Amino acid sequence: MFDLVIRGGEVVDGTGAAKRKADVAIKDGKIAKVGFVSEKGAREIDATGLLVTPGWVDIHTHYDGQVTWDSYLSPSCWHGVTTVVMGNCGVGFAPARPDRHDWLISVMEAVEDIPGAALAEGIKWDWETFPEYLDSLDRRPRVLDVAAQAPHSAIRAYVMDQRGAANDVATPEEIAEMARITREAVEAGALGFSTSRTALHRTRDGEVIPGTFAGADEMIAIGRALGEAGHGVFELASDMTIPEDEFAWMRTFAKETGLPVAYSLLQSPVQPDKWRDMLALTAEARQDGADITAAIACRPTGLVLGWQSTVHPFMRKTAYRAIAHLPFAERLQHLKDPAVREAIISEPEGPAERLGAAFFHGFDKMFRLERDGRLDYEPRAEDSIAAEAARTGRAPEAVIYDMLMENDGQGYIYLPLLNYARFDFEHIVEMMKDPATVLSLSDGGAHCGVICDASFPTYMLSYWVRDRVRGERFPLEQIVAKQTRDTARLYGLNDRGVLAPGMKADVNVIDFDKLSIRAPEMVFDLPANGRRLIQRAEGYVATIVSGVVTFENGEATGEMPGKLIRGPQTAPVLMAAE
Repeated sequence: MFDLVIRGGEVVDGTGAAKRKADVAIKDGKIAKVGFVSEKGAREIDATGLLVTPGWVDIHTHYDGQVTWDSYLSPSCWHGVTTVVMGNCGVGFAPARPDRHDWLISVMEAVEDIPGAALAEGIKWDWETFPEYLDSLDRRPRVLDVAAQAPHSAIRAYVMDQRGAANDVATPEEIAEMARITREAVEAGALGFSTSRTALHRTRDGEVIPGTFAGADEMIAIGRALGEAGHGVFELASDMTIPEDEFAWMRTFAKETGLPVAYSLLQSPVQPDKWRDMLALTAEARQDGADITAAIACRPTGLVLGWQSTVHPFMRKTAYRAIAHLPFAERLQHLKDPAVREAIISEPEGPAERLGAAFFHGFDKMFRLERDGRLDYEPRAEDSIAAEAARTGRAPEAVIYDMLMENDGQGYIYLPLLNYARFDFEHIVEMMKDPATVLSLSDGGAHCGVICDASFPTYMLSYWVRDRVRGERFPLEQIVAKQTRDTARLYGLNDRGVLAPGMKADVNVIDFDKLSIRAPEMVFDLPANGRRLIQRAEGYVATIVSGVVTFENGEATGEMPGKLIRGPQTAPVLMAAE
């Protein structure tokens, strides 16, 4: 008898092969059979008319703090994610000297907009080294599998103290010690090393985070440490100010070690075609034997602006600042006062630097998030706040104010900052078709007060396969493979991402017709009543981790089969021979 049999579903197995009607049998946490199954299961799920897919593998999250107190890692767990990789962008909490805890929290709070008070209350710090951090994670039950990367900022600050935090040039001895710690982390189970080389990632003092200006000697030495350990992805976020310079050390590392480099790629509003140059450099590097991959997003990096968000267009107005400190319910009563409304929208907005200008003046780039009963992440230029104001003869500020007041003060404005320079997704279509890209950048667990992109996996199916009307859609089988097999293989997780005998039994059963993401909502469920934007999903009939049902119809079962992943995972013999 099998432990679980999923019967009669439309199986999309993660390989890219055409979907087929089949049963899926599970035994001892592994896929036992895909096809006609005559034997009974101790439990059976009727999947007639439903999709059966591998569980999603999300390789770009920031649950590094949340994972220490939260066994569920929501919102990812609500979206069919069965494996997460964290420790991206060079930020994290290990290694950590006892006197640097507050500093590490401040960096994560500034870069990833995770409430510092929540991190301070939630993290127990029962580690100093990275191996000890992994041991700590291993002791906690959890609903899904987690994997970590060694973060450059923490390592640099651990080795160089304040000099590392200040981005001073590392000595050869310091570089050697960073390399040693990286190798130690990877040998203990880290899936790789991450760094940030973008000016967007800054501390609360406005300084770029440690490692941003690290020289090629430091990068290559750390990369060689991965090579000595025998595995690991080198993950980075970079401005690619001089792409050729970045690619020089990336190619050196990748060719010398045979290990992969994954860099974040988004369309810039300032240089909207630069991404093509980056993909050309990537193709050239791959032809030269360097395993370099561009990590891309499936929609804009967009801010969700509301009264309770980290930023909104009125936060600098004198009339708003007078009530900003009040609890939201009390603040809302003032905001409903016509006199307060008039004072806020009529007050001139002062000048702002480039990013601030987008928050406070960028009405042509702001949109209603929910339109005609659906969330619109690909709005047209003519749908902007500026365009609506012009059509109705109202001030843009008045339009925004009234939108934010909808749903009893829970209305949201959408501001796509990156990946939306030309008001459409045609560049994303090209990116997704490129063989050198991988789906990434959901930022699960991060940007709690202004971004809500952990819903990426659900959006990939609901929008890119079914709902998009402005342009090309993608085959279901291709999209499933992109966020199962492809993401898993990049990080050496060869035991999952495909429904085949011997593979890990991570499975989603999905009502495709009902699959959707709900509107964002602000909740205060982090430690210290910390806030975060969440999005729930509809349409997941069951999510299964290692053969155990963890969610049914969106509700947790209470089962905790998730594990800490230590290092790359071996494929079963049949898949390894593929």
